[in-house]
Amino acid sequence: MKKLYIIGILIIAVSVAFIVNLITNVSTYATFETATNHPGKEYHVIGKVNFNKPLEYDPHANANIFGFYMNDTLGVEKKVLLNKAKPQDFEKSEQVVLIGKMKDDQFIASEILMKCPSKYNNTKELVKQ
Repeated sequence: MKKLYIIGILIIAVSVAFIVNLITNVSTYATFETATNHPGKEYHVIGKVNFNKPLEYDPHANANIFGFYMNDTLGVEKKVLLNKAKPQDFEKSEQVVLIGKMKDDQFIASEILMKCPSKYNNTKELVKQ
């Protein structure tokens, strides 16, 4: 077999493997209920932090564990454990997106994306002046 054919077959095989990997690792937006029904699958869960319950963070005991309670878009509340340090300005967040999986009755988050109030929210007031 010619070297050109072998190289072509290898390129096609690597491309197919790459595409299959992308398809299997795609996570989707969901609610806590969906994540509970599929505990091994990674999801993005959108919601609001319940600041009426205590935030659990003790950097002296373990600086890479941060716990809090969150309500998803349907209002279902779950305890969340973030496997990272408490994000800066967490208390200012309006909405958060968690990336992670359900384990037992807790959502174990590997990443958190925060939507904080924008300093540009009052642009209409600035235009009037």
